Amino acid sequence: MGVEMRFCIVGAGAIGGFVGAKLALGGEDVTYIARGKNLEAINGEGMKVFYRDGREEVATTVKATDDYAKAGTFDVVILALKAHQVGAVAGKLAPLYHENTVVIPMQNGIPFWYFHDHGGELAGRTVETVDPGGVVKDAIPKERIVGCVVYPATELVAPGKVVHIEGDRFPIGELNGVPSERATRISEAFVRAGLKCPLLDNVRAEMWLKLWGNLTFNPISALTHATLQDICEDPYGKELAAQMMREAQAVAEHLGITFRVPLDKRIEGARKVGKHKTSMLQDVEAGRPIEIDALVGSVVELGDLTGIPVPTIRAIFQAAKLLDTTYTSQVVSIRAVQTDGS
Repeated sequence: MGVEMRFCIVGAGAIGGFVGAKLALGGEDVTYIARGKNLEAINGEGMKVFYRDGREEVATTVKATDDYAKAGTFDVVILALKAHQVGAVAGKLAPLYHENTVVIPMQNGIPFWYFHDHGGELAGRTVETVDPGGVVKDAIPKERIVGCVVYPATELVAPGKVVHIEGDRFPIGELNGVPSERATRISEAFVRAGLKCPLLDNVRAEMWLKLWGNLTFNPISALTHATLQDICEDPYGKELAAQMMREAQAVAEHLGITFRVPLDKRIEGARKVGKHKTSMLQDVEAGRPIEIDALVGSVVELGDLTGIPVPTIRAIFQAAKLLDTTYTSQVVSIRAVQTDGS
């Protein structure tokens, strides 16, 4: 048995709820920073995870609070928030730290830390689309950060209740690519929780592989209301996704990234997920702001920084920004289509 670690999960949504519950069920000490009905549900009944095969797990040992100052200190702080939500909490995290606390950001897209320990002419640069003014980059010491790529698809269906759709991989790696004892300990804790957590020597390359699909399928689905399978099986949807992916690949390769999976295989992998609504489509249907800047706008920014043209990505980004503005500022209701005939 490994040594129990203290984890703080900032954000008890779809991914935070899932990873916190799994870690707790694996024997780790888990506290959520949550609020509202989610906070009440977790403290009342624990965090529940439902699986497609009918299984249900309940993590009853988890704790939850909305007070950063009273939560205590932790070995690992997991930021399980959408990218556009991190800026609001970055300055509140210090009370959660002890001397050796690790921070694991679990945002999709290009992360605020991307150019930390990057080397080259862009080293230390702020990704303005994700982190305007470098607020998050300045608030979270880079020495605390361990990178992570989030593969599971999950959905928060009610306060304290998460549905696991597919996936169990959370690859992690130090930003400088050097193996470390702390990353090994964290990996072991995830494995005890029944999750896969391989240690990476290039976390950015893995991040780009995940982003490769997210920056295409998320905005396309948000704009068209198509599921992953719908996009990949439709000739127009598939070619649009492929064109965006080719542009992104050119930017990534200019930054020294090599993709270990061919483009066609990446699209086929998305198709096999089935009729899954992407997180961005779920947000559109729920009337929530979408992660368009981190997932798509950041790649447009990197294209501009590197001089690589990304016309298709730019056009989809602009259309999705207009969509976001339309339904949030004008209070337009976009509801999910009923599939049961009602």
